[in-house]
Amino acid sequence: MTAPRLMRGLMAAVIALPLALLGACGGDDNSSSDGKTELTFFWWGGEARAKLTEQALALYTQKHPDVTFKTTWQANQGYFDKLATLTAGSDAPDIFQIDDNYLAEYATRNVTLDLTSYKDSGKVDVSKFPEGLWKYGVVDNKLAGLAMGENTQGLVFNKTKLEAAKQELPKTGISWADFITWAQKAGAATKIPGTQDPSADYKAFWVWLRQNGKDLYNGNQLAFTKDDVQKWFELWKGARDTKATPTADVIHEGNATDITKQLVVTNKALTSWVWANQMPDIQKNTKDELAVVAYPGDPSAQWARASMYFSVYRGSKDKDKAVDVINFLANDPEAAKILGTDRGLPSNLDNRTAVAATVTDPAMKASIALEDELVKKFGPAPSVPPKGHSTVKSELIKAAEAAQFGTATPDKAAEQFFAAAQAAVAG
Repeated sequence: MTAPRLMRGLMAAVIALPLALLGACGGDDNSSSDGKTELTFFWWGGEARAKLTEQALALYTQKHPDVTFKTTWQANQGYFDKLATLTAGSDAPDIFQIDDNYLAEYATRNVTLDLTSYKDSGKVDVSKFPEGLWKYGVVDNKLAGLAMGENTQGLVFNKTKLEAAKQELPKTGISWADFITWAQKAGAATKIPGTQDPSADYKAFWVWLRQNGKDLYNGNQLAFTKDDVQKWFELWKGARDTKATPTADVIHEGNATDITKQLVVTNKALTSWVWANQMPDIQKNTKDELAVVAYPGDPSAQWARASMYFSVYRGSKDKDKAVDVINFLANDPEAAKILGTDRGLPSNLDNRTAVAATVTDPAMKASIALEDELVKKFGPAPSVPPKGHSTVKSELIKAAEAAQFGTATPDKAAEQFFAAAQAAVAG
């Protein structure tokens, strides 16, 4: 076993310990002699997010002088290993940022505070949230995290190159078959493959499943079959065979790279499959004009996804104050103006309208316009992915690439992925 895998295994085992064995939480010594409370706050992101978050917390302290913050942040890489360590030790944060890849894992291990009673009493106000958005924080009938932003899947395309080649632009609602035909034609006209092959992308697979009456999960079980996976892999083998996509080595680049080097940026494909709120980061890395539409097929298969959450540590000695902080960050209009769209479109719809009116970045405007268009078409949100979801994602990449490189047939690759995914959610 490699060192990183061993460390992840150890961390998973540690956070599974009962809370009674976890030691002192980050709030043990929060109250000082002068009556002030210091809350610990941990998140991932870049320097820009750190600056905005610090400003919003300073606003809270300005309005609540008895509460101050000890903040820690880092890049996404290694964040969840660090969070596991903090949660297991004597320095667990009172408030921490989390996403749907890990929310169920932490909730089922009783790390996150159940916010349901706070919601019912109005201390966590979700009255201005889209219903599906706040419910996307519910795990086993407990509200494990408060959504801090809304997002959805987005197909980003190179508008400049398509218009220069006099090619039709992709539109929301195009069928998968017609999209692949379009990609083949556009690629032939521009000499750039029409689309990244998304067979390794769980977001695309998930939307496709929902459009076909299935889902990715049903509670803690898979909601699709091995045959569904095979059909998905065969769909994209057909696209590769017609040169609608790049070759396998380039597809791998798109699977492995960060958001700033997606194939639509490096001019190795005309479209990339991302989250819609990533448009500004992608646009910064190319001089060409990009645009965004929904994934192919019926857009009602998409949903209001919580781009990320704030959760309160169940062992915090200052739960009520920590809850008030996350409610403030989600609902206070001044805080919303500070935080802007950094974590996605504001969950509070009134705040979203106010923030959207101040946005000047064309790429973010495009993302907001897509969300505004789709909010009327969104279907119900699925349940939060269960424990093991991060492994399911990585196993999909592994199996899809086996099919892409031709080391396995779609049938065998599907069999490989389905078995690994079953083991992941059962483990």
